[in-house]
Amino acid sequence: MTLISSSNPKPLLSVREIYKSYGRRVAVRGVSFELWPGEILAVVGESGSGKSTLLRTLAAQLQPDSGDVFFTSKDDQVLNLHAISEATLRYLSRTEIGFVHQNSEDGLRMDVTAGANVAERLMSLGQRNYSKLRETARMWLEKVEIDPSRIDDTPRQYSGGMRQRLQIARNLVTLPTLMLMDEPTSGLDVSVQAKLLDLLRNLVKQMKLAAIIVTHDLSVARLLSQRMVVMKDGLAVEQGLTDQVLDDPQHPYTQLLVSSMLSS
Repeated sequence: MTLISSSNPKPLLSVREIYKSYGRRVAVRGVSFELWPGEILAVVGESGSGKSTLLRTLAAQLQPDSGDVFFTSKDDQVLNLHAISEATLRYLSRTEIGFVHQNSEDGLRMDVTAGANVAERLMSLGQRNYSKLRETARMWLEKVEIDPSRIDDTPRQYSGGMRQRLQIARNLVTLPTLMLMDEPTSGLDVSVQAKLLDLLRNLVKQMKLAAIIVTHDLSVARLLSQRMVVMKDGLAVEQGLTDQVLDDPQHPYTQLLVSSMLSS
């Protein structure tokens, strides 16, 4: 387990000079920022800006070419997510770090029941009491506004919005401190998006979660986040408080994004 020395207060996540390439194409170019407990950070930019690659690197699903991602665990250890063992990373990914995929099929087991999808993470931590697992799954379905009578349906029987809510329940059941979300509202109808955003905002507030949400939609960033990072061609071209960045953008690219949002 790789540690660094630190003094309180600590950021929950400290991202330092992340570079990631695919062959000759540089997807992320020296991105750095910190995320504090309970804070919501939006990473915005157009398709191909590197924002999803950055998120997957933060989750240690991708190995960076250089740079570090330090995470402060519940027991106050500061861990380099790219230098810990696979077993430790798997444990953190089941307990302290959640990941909501843009494509729900990547984040759910499509051919097992909704209840089993939620309970699976608890079972991986050694819980075996069937009635308690089922009761917990029902509770979390209710929390994400899924009718608990649908507990024995599979995700294939769910709508797109319900699948995303099920992904959220599956991740939150182990009470993580950090949620990473990749375009969670993409491809959903406007009314479904609005309901999902309200749900996310309420859950994050109730659970005092920290979260990073990747989105191309600046209205999503304004609604959910306190701070934002604007990416273009792998670079973080602007960072700051969300309202400040959107109301007074400094970089020409951010100005273009904001003007596009206002004209749409």
